[in-house]
Amino acid sequence: MPMTLTAAIGASASALNAERTRVEVAVSNLANAESTRGPNGLPYRRREVVLETQGSPDFDGALGVRVAGVVEDPTPFEKIHDPSHPDADAEGFVQLPNVHPQEEFVDLLSASRAYQANLAAVNIIRDMVQKALDLGRG
Repeated sequence: MPMTLTAAIGASASALNAERTRVEVAVSNLANAESTRGPNGLPYRRREVVLETQGSPDFDGALGVRVAGVVEDPTPFEKIHDPSHPDADAEGFVQLPNVHPQEEFVDLLSASRAYQANLAAVNIIRDMVQKALDLGRG
């Protein structure tokens, strides 16, 4: 079944929401990259966005995407020896968050570019519809 313009806009709009969430999570990870003690007494644990398809290609020819959830990265914490740190254990080791700023910047850049691409797609479709309406007015 051919994809309608409305379905294409819906698919891009769903991607805009998903990419916004990816940006927010990457920014949160960066902001907490040095947080060695959270409310649970442990270092901040990196979070990841899980996406899934949304919709049915049989209905209107388009699939969208939605955030299925935001999960914690189970990667172990790094330990450094710093006996003077307030969160050091009895042996002088401090657990650091499992956040790597380089990865977060890559995720941030990727989500930002995907957001821009989907916004451009919505704008192109809007322009096509406007030109079609202008032609119809003749």
